[in-house]
Amino acid sequence: MSRLRNPAVYEDARLPLLFAHRGYSSRAPENTLAAFRAARDAKIPGVELDVHRCSTGEIVVIHDHELDRLSGTTGLVERESWERLRALDVGSSFSADFKGERIPLLEEVFDELGDSVYYDIEVKNRGDDEPGPLERDLVDLIRAHSLSGRCMISSFNPYPLKLAKTLAPEIPTAIIYSNDRSVPFVLRRGEGRFISGCDVLKPSKNKMKPWPLFFNQMLMGYPIITWTVDSVEAASRLLKLNATGIVSNDPEPMLALPEYGYR
Repeated sequence: MSRLRNPAVYEDARLPLLFAHRGYSSRAPENTLAAFRAARDAKIPGVELDVHRCSTGEIVVIHDHELDRLSGTTGLVERESWERLRALDVGSSFSADFKGERIPLLEEVFDELGDSVYYDIEVKNRGDDEPGPLERDLVDLIRAHSLSGRCMISSFNPYPLKLAKTLAPEIPTAIIYSNDRSVPFVLRRGEGRFISGCDVLKPSKNKMKPWPLFFNQMLMGYPIITWTVDSVEAASRLLKLNATGIVSNDPEPMLALPEYGYR
C-alpha cells in the first residue's frame, strides 16, 4: 500500500492524530523547549513546529521570519547568526514566568522529545528563498535521529516539499493551505499537491467542508489534518467529518473526546 493511501501517516500512530501547535503554545511560549515539554507532560501524542535555516546554517525553531513579535528586536531569522539568535529572550513576551526562554535548535527538540511524539515540521519559506540547503539539512537531521517514521514535513510552498520528497521519499509531506491573502489565489484549495507530490493535505479549519473532504479524502485518498482548532466542540465536529488529525493550541481537552479514546 502506498503512503498516499496510508491514513496513519506515521509509524504505529494511533488515529485520529493530535498535535500541539508550536508546542503547547497556550501554556508556554510558542516553539520553545518549555512548550514542547508541556506538550509531552500533557501526553499529547504529536507536536507541530516551524523551522528556518539561519545565516550560519543551523536549523532553528521559530514561526516568524521577523524577530520583533517575540523578542522585541529587529531582524530576519535567515539573516541572523545562531550566536545572536540564541541570546534572544522569546519567553518574556508570553509571561514573566518564562523570562529567558530561548529559540531552540531543531536538534535540541529532537534530543528533548526523541521518539516519544510524532512531529509535523513546517518549512518556512518567504517565497523568494530557493529550496535547497534547509531541506537537505532537515532530512539529514531527521535521519540522524532515526525519526523518519515519526516526522512529516509540511509547507505552504510546494517547492520545498517537492525537493524533500525527492531527497527522502520515506518521509511524508503535507501541503498547507487557507484563504489567507498571503496564500496565492491559485493555491488556496490545495493545488500545491500537484506540484509537490505530497502525501497529506493540511487545510485551515475554515476549509473543512463536507464535499471537499469527501473528494480529497474518500475519492483521492489523502489524509487530511486541519488547523488551528481550539474548541472541543469544533474538534468533535471535524472528527465526525473524518478528519485524520487536529492541530490545536490547547490540545489536552481533546484527549477526552471519544474519537481519541485516551480517557
